[in-house]
Amino acid sequence: MVWVPKYRYRVLTGDVAREVHNCIQVYSSRLGCRVIELNVQPDHVHLLVKVPPKVSISKLLGVVKGKTALRIFTKFPYLRNKPYWGNHFWAKGYCVDTVGVDAEMIRKYVKYQEK
Repeated sequence: MVWVPKYRYRVLTGDVAREVHNCIQVYSSRLGCRVIELNVQPDHVHLLVKVPPKVSISKLLGVVKGKTALRIFTKFPYLRNKPYWGNHFWAKGYCVDTVGVDAEMIRKYVKYQEK
């Protein structure tokens, strides 16, 4: 799964990136999902996750994006003050692909994409 902050602004750095990373771990596990790899880049997030059949992808991403946005705006109120944010931290939509035989290759890509 891949998704981006609104307008793809490069705000996922430092403490903001760490908070997003922690929130994704927590909210995914609350839905019974297991995070395999997670990489927060300055302008996007990559998540490789095992999702149980009872949880829809839209439910998972809705919870993760919604809860992390609320948490980020609470913990870093200066982001809310910027006129272009409004009440939305994440851009609409996301990209999802399923992983089969090439799971290890995808896992390495997500983990080492900075290199």
